[in-house]
Amino acid sequence: MNEKDYYTIKLPYPTRPIEANEGILQEYIIPEDKKEEVFRQLYPFIPVPSLNARRLDAHENKRFKIREFRVFYDGAMNILASPFYPSSGGTVIDWM
Repeated sequence: MNEKDYYTIKLPYPTRPIEANEGILQEYIIPEDKKEEVFRQLYPFIPVPSLNARRLDAHENKRFKIREFRVFYDGAMNILASPFYPSSGGTVIDWM
């Protein structure tokens, strides 16, 4: 799988339905030992921060540890998101 495929091809992890403001989302269930690998593949900026770093979700105005990230599949692409994505839609581009 090349780098671009990680954004569009469904990842090899099971999903579970999550109720959100915009309807039902499919959230990947990523094992703890695979979280860093998935994060490094989906994080679109350089440098890639540590999973222990903290960020602010601009939509929620709440801080979180990056290791709490969530990944959703919307049928067309994988979405790297904050833990608050189901309620407010904060993706990786909204992290400060």
